[in-house]
Amino acid sequence: MSQLNNPLAIYKLLNKSNCRQCELATCMAFAAAVIKGQKHLGDCPHLERNVIEQFDGKIVKQMNLEQQLEHTLEQLKRKIATIDFSLSAERLGATFSGDKLTIKCLGKDFTVDSEGNIISECHVNIWVVIPLLNYIISSAGNNVSGKWVPFRELKNGMRLNPLFEQRCEKPLKQVADTYPNLFEDMIYIFSGKPVVNSFSSDISLVLHPLPKVPMLIRYDKPENELESKLKIFFDTTAEDNLNIESIYFLSVGIVTMFEKITIRHGKLG
Repeated sequence: MSQLNNPLAIYKLLNKSNCRQCELATCMAFAAAVIKGQKHLGDCPHLERNVIEQFDGKIVKQMNLEQQLEHTLEQLKRKIATIDFSLSAERLGATFSGDKLTIKCLGKDFTVDSEGNIISECHVNIWVVIPLLNYIISSAGNNVSGKWVPFRELKNGMRLNPLFEQRCEKPLKQVADTYPNLFEDMIYIFSGKPVVNSFSSDISLVLHPLPKVPMLIRYDKPENELESKLKIFFDTTAEDNLNIESIYFLSVGIVTMFEKITIRHGKLG
């Protein structure tokens, strides 16, 4: 047994007596707590010292979401240090000045230095920072096609589509239903652009979370007994310029931002 990376691996070391001397109800609960870093093998009174010494250093602890995000951020910052900003500005639709890149994110300037530190006039949250750094590192720089598809029709979209619907489209629809000024705010605060074309929706609006990763939001107001509808679309080139995980992360960050704006205005409980 080279590593202990799940509760069952820990559980196999225990006597399964559920004695509760570790202050947990079962040995399996204790095993899960060890993997999460909440307990140590030595907290089990029945484990021999030699067993603790043999396996304690082989436990791979699970990270919570916040820890995972911070770990990802540190990895991206190390990669950013290898990017030549002066050669990347055109590819990214950014500007280069004073050894820093400035990129428009929802109409706001985000300035990135060679260590991956970000300065902006608006709040910098990790759900936007991670996609932004990924964009700098891996964007192919392909120009947008002007053709829109739902998230699920992106090349790798189906894998995350259930999460995208739950964490992005449904919450944003709730915001739109309860906060009538949402789309005006998108236009005024975040440089959104209304779309006037063949779309049959009541409202069609384009945002630019990143220069070459635009987002189209279509919203139909509730009518009679029909509930409202909201769908988010992306340019067909989106995955050329940002991986699917970062597209999802960026969308969650934007929706979270709008939820906070709505709460601040007292329209969403």
